[in-house]
Amino acid sequence: MLLKNINHAYGYHTQKIVTLFFPLEKIQNDRPDSIEVITEQNDRLLTVTVRLFSEEKRVAYTADEKEDMAQAISLLLYNVLAEMTGFRPPWGILYGVRPARLMHAKTEQLGEAGAKAFFKKSLVTDSKIDLAVSVMHRENKIIALSQSNSYSLYVSIPFCPSRCSYCSFVSHSIQNAQKLIDPYVDLLCRELAEKAALARQLGLRLETVYFGGGTPTTLTAAQLDRLLTAVEEHFDLTALREYTVEAGRPDTVTADKLLTLQRHRVGRISINPQSFNDEVLQKICRRHTVAQVEEAFALARSLGFDNINMDLIAGLNGDTLPSFCNSVDRAVAMGAESVTVHNLALKSAAYLVTENEYFDNSKKTLTADMINYSNRALSASGYAPYYMYRQSKSLGNLENCGWCREGFDCLYNVFMMDETHTVLAAGAGAVTKLKHPQTGHIERIYNYKYPYEYLRNFETVLEKQKKIIEFYNS
Repeated sequence: MLLKNINHAYGYHTQKIVTLFFPLEKIQNDRPDSIEVITEQNDRLLTVTVRLFSEEKRVAYTADEKEDMAQAISLLLYNVLAEMTGFRPPWGILYGVRPARLMHAKTEQLGEAGAKAFFKKSLVTDSKIDLAVSVMHRENKIIALSQSNSYSLYVSIPFCPSRCSYCSFVSHSIQNAQKLIDPYVDLLCRELAEKAALARQLGLRLETVYFGGGTPTTLTAAQLDRLLTAVEEHFDLTALREYTVEAGRPDTVTADKLLTLQRHRVGRISINPQSFNDEVLQKICRRHTVAQVEEAFALARSLGFDNINMDLIAGLNGDTLPSFCNSVDRAVAMGAESVTVHNLALKSAAYLVTENEYFDNSKKTLTADMINYSNRALSASGYAPYYMYRQSKSLGNLENCGWCREGFDCLYNVFMMDETHTVLAAGAGAVTKLKHPQTGHIERIYNYKYPYEYLRNFETVLEKQKKIIEFYNS
């Protein structure tokens, strides 16, 4: 795709808008292309010219003195592309990751009515405005729990039984990484001890612990026990509000692992089907069956777990609207305390398609119908939306949303998404996010991405921890 911006500094905004409509296109600015977008400013006159293959449209607009030019050019470009493609992304020109957080900021600035008006002017649909308001109110109650010295702990287990076809996380299949797991657990215990020492030195208060991945229950019960023991031995858990371990792949869930989690105060787990359709599971390389999901869930229930999350993904290859609706209905019928509905993110690089495919919005429309059904069905079943985020290059620019029954909000998810307080993160691919309690300034410390890098460079991992003390003392 060719994108040219002439005589203005709003290229970041125009790039975000064209990506809403063509998420897989590689943007360049110097070669002719079958898709070309040219935006231009001359004083207050804005011009947008779009050519999609053989169709071309040019629209001009004169902004008044009070108008924000970045918003004006975004609205103009959005409307032209919407008309030419026949598709209107429901979040309008908003492309940020955290729409509920934006709603909160605008509410503080303009009041709730003013914030809604801002979203409306940004071409957000009424249903998405209502969703953002609902999530904002739910999140605010959780955010209020955090104190100036609060923090959360994230532990990364970047291993899975197999790699799902849609996955973009740093995770290795155990077939390829089996020999790395034991030494990885050894060093992860050491890093946890270092992180805990720093937290004690700074007088920080641990609110939530979250084991993610990958699939933490890919580890053996003994390996899990070592890590959970390290957390217990080194961290002060007296103020802990929530302890989550993702048991995301049902083919990794066993009684001995679940009992190990119980012994270590883990109260919240995820058992993630992604789909209740065996054919879809095969296509996305999940390598487990719907029956295994049901068995793992029943096993966890029988052992006393009363806070179980289930993840579903809208837009998976081969899934249909009736099939997806059945997945939502099955998760509700099984009694999951929370259901997180993800919108498939398109992580591949640029691809070649025909002219007809560029204007075929069936996949975007289907995914939107799936998301809309989940919102209606979960709300009608007593679930409330408690956190939400969006990913770039997702089908239809839709949201990922966590829904829960009363009292089962995942606090870590809210703290992390809102950037409420510091998150100390350990393991390969983990990112420590530091938030200064006085200034609100945020800095990140990145661990090595892959397990073999983490193992090879572990002393450097420990050396980076000094930045935590420097940050809090700044």
